[in-house]
Amino acid sequence: MPSIERIVFLSLVLDLFAFTIPLPLFPRIIEWYTKRESSDPTGFLSRTLGFVSSTRALFYQPKSSSQRWDIVLLGGLMGSVFSALQWFISPYIGSLSDKYGRKRVLLITMLGNMLSAIVWIQSTSFASYMLSRVIGGLSEGNVQLAIAILSDITTPENRSKALAHVGIAFAICFIIGPPIGAYFASRPLPPSFTASGYELNVYAMPAILTLVLLVLETLFLIIALPETRGKRAQPSTNGVTTNGTHTNGKANGKTNGVSNGKANGASNGKASTLSKEESIKQRIHVLSILRRVHFLFLGLFSGVEFTLTFLTFDLFDWDNRQNGYLIGFIGIISALLQGGYVRRAMSKVGEGMMARRGVSSCMAGLVLLSGVPIFATSRTGLAVKLLQAAAVCMAFTSATVVNSLTAFASLQCDDTVDKDTGKATEEHPELAKGKALGKFRSSGQLGRAIGPLLACASYWTFGPSVTYGISAVAMLALSLSMKSLAARRSTVA
Repeated sequence: MPSIERIVFLSLVLDLFAFTIPLPLFPRIIEWYTKRESSDPTGFLSRTLGFVSSTRALFYQPKSSSQRWDIVLLGGLMGSVFSALQWFISPYIGSLSDKYGRKRVLLITMLGNMLSAIVWIQSTSFASYMLSRVIGGLSEGNVQLAIAILSDITTPENRSKALAHVGIAFAICFIIGPPIGAYFASRPLPPSFTASGYELNVYAMPAILTLVLLVLETLFLIIALPETRGKRAQPSTNGVTTNGTHTNGKANGKTNGVSNGKANGASNGKASTLSKEESIKQRIHVLSILRRVHFLFLGLFSGVEFTLTFLTFDLFDWDNRQNGYLIGFIGIISALLQGGYVRRAMSKVGEGMMARRGVSSCMAGLVLLSGVPIFATSRTGLAVKLLQAAAVCMAFTSATVVNSLTAFASLQCDDTVDKDTGKATEEHPELAKGKALGKFRSSGQLGRAIGPLLACASYWTFGPSVTYGISAVAMLALSLSMKSLAARRSTVA
């Protein structure tokens, strides 16, 4: 792994480790605030839970533990708020990185992340805790800027392999982050913290760990990460790029203005015969398609992710540990697939086809999930096996779709290269890497914000079998709509 790729990967691991630590704590945090603020019916938390309860009652009346359902749903809404803020801010972060540089903007976002952790440590009211989540949602830019940095330093031939590191970092951290967060949540604060009498959040230990990781990441980025805006890996005649990345030696970035003919539909490895204006117009069109697919896919997939714990709670009465095993199983399979299969097969299959395979796998998983409630009471063993098979399908989906679509989007943003300076020159404002990839990520975050809400409404109104069945049909329709996208070959074998 070349040095800059290694730096980006390690920073992502630190960042996503910090991001995943609080994920399993949302229900517990809300319960703590509920006990503290239950005596104030006009407080922010009481009013929020009242809104959640009345909304849920329109669709579903649980047989028991209605308050627990509301707390779980509020935890999901907190995630939706975070995604909605990311939808809003991502294009601006990308545009600023195009103007002022990736490293500078990334370090500014890290200051926001650290501020979010500091507010969490001291938040003794639900309103202050939500403030920390808002700050975090508006500050999180590491993932999209990491993608822009990797796009800056790689050629189209090795772009997909480099971007696979983002997915691998996600998989690793979603395996280890939540359990470690849960472990530190059970550890009391050292006496030195409590001796002063100054009250901190009940889960200040995970918050402090998050802050430490973010500080370490910031220092690491200051020292190790160079600025990459305006730079580009140049393939040499011996098949090694100027940044040390191996390629197949094929030239890219023709001076006629068509820098990624493969991304424009050419599968023979030669530059496209399209004019510069036609090339730009086509790439902008492809980016628009990719944003739409990203939004629709994550809208459906995030709904499945969120309701999966509802399903296991409803049908099998699984506890947090059993659900943790299921999610960990999905994460491990996903990490193995990304490291062992996706990185090697992407260049042969193509980003569009790989994404379509992942969507088809999700459709199969949804079909299996729709059968789980049917056999849950009469044949529990079979129902669990269907759930496990669906988890494998979801793991393949997690390993392929978003990574493939992201790589495909980044290939539309290849700038032309000045033959004298060797630096990238801007073709069109809509194709600037930071802005284009920011808008691409924004579309997915909007899907993540809306998907769980719609899935919950359907789950409570029509039941899990119908919900997953309808979602499977929607995934099938999405897969069919991706046929022309999958036919576009943007990488070489």
